[in-house]
Amino acid sequence: MKKKLLIVTIIMLLFLPFVKAAEIVPTDAKIEYNNGVDYYKTGRYEDAIASFRTAIRLYPNYIDAYYNLGAILEYLNQCDESVYVYKQILARTPDEYEATYKVASISAKIGDKTTASQYASMIPSTSSFYPQAMELIVKYNLGKTSKPLSQTTKIPQTSNTYMNITSPTGIATDNDGNVFVASFNENAIIKITPDGKKIMFFKSPMLKGPISIALDNNGSMFIANYNANNIIRITKFGVASVYLSDVLKPYSVHVGGNMLFVSCQGTNSVMRVQIK
Repeated sequence: MKKKLLIVTIIMLLFLPFVKAAEIVPTDAKIEYNNGVDYYKTGRYEDAIASFRTAIRLYPNYIDAYYNLGAILEYLNQCDESVYVYKQILARTPDEYEATYKVASISAKIGDKTTASQYASMIPSTSSFYPQAMELIVKYNLGKTSKPLSQTTKIPQTSNTYMNITSPTGIATDNDGNVFVASFNENAIIKITPDGKKIMFFKSPMLKGPISIALDNNGSMFIANYNANNIIRITKFGVASVYLSDVLKPYSVHVGGNMLFVSCQGTNSVMRVQIK
C-alpha cells in the first residue's frame, strides 16, 4: 500500500516512508530523509528542509521527500515554493492526485485562482480527492476563472534590473506579466512575477544547459536544452517531458502560431515542427 505524508493538524505532520515498486532508494538519500523527519519532530524546520532537499538531490524521484518538503514549506507559509515542489511530483508521476489537489488548494489560498482552477479540474471523478476538489471549486468560485488566450496583461512599464540570476540566457513572458529566464549553469528556469519576486519555476536533472525558451498560446513552455541535445516541453500544468530528442546543440526556440522553430548549431540548420 502506498503511504504518503498527510497534514493532520496545523501543528502536526505524519511522516511515512514510501518507495515505488521495483525502485530502490539509495542509502544516503534514506539517511537524509530520516534526518529530515527527526529535525521536524524537534522543530528544526530549516534543517528539515535542507535534509529533504539533499535527499531529493541524491535521488530525484524520492516522492516521499517531495511530499514532506512541500508540506513543511506550506506550513511555514512559503506557499510559492511549496506549489513548485508539488509540481515536481507531478512532473514525475502525473497521476499523483494528492499532489494535484495540493497545488490547487495552495494556489486558491494565495489567490491564484487560475492555477487553482486548472489543477482542480485535472482530478478525475474516480480519485478519492475528487470531492475535495469540487469543494474547492465551490468555496473559491473557481468555475469562471479562465480568460481568453487573446486577453493580455501588460508587463509593468517601468525600468528595473533583476539581480543574482546565474548565467541568464533565454527570456520569455506570458500573458500574466510573468518573466521567465533560463539559467544555463544552474540548469533551471527562474520565474519573475510582475511585482519583481523571483521564484524557482523549474529545476530538474532533465535540464542540461537551457539556453532559450518560448511559450505557445496554450501556456506550454519549450526549452532549448543545449547540452542534452533535446527540446523540453513543460505544460501549463507543470508536467515536463522531452518533446524532441536528437536535436544537436539546439540554440534558439521560437513559437509562431502552431509551429515550433528550433535553430540547431550542431547541424547548421533550423527545424520547423508542428506543435501537437
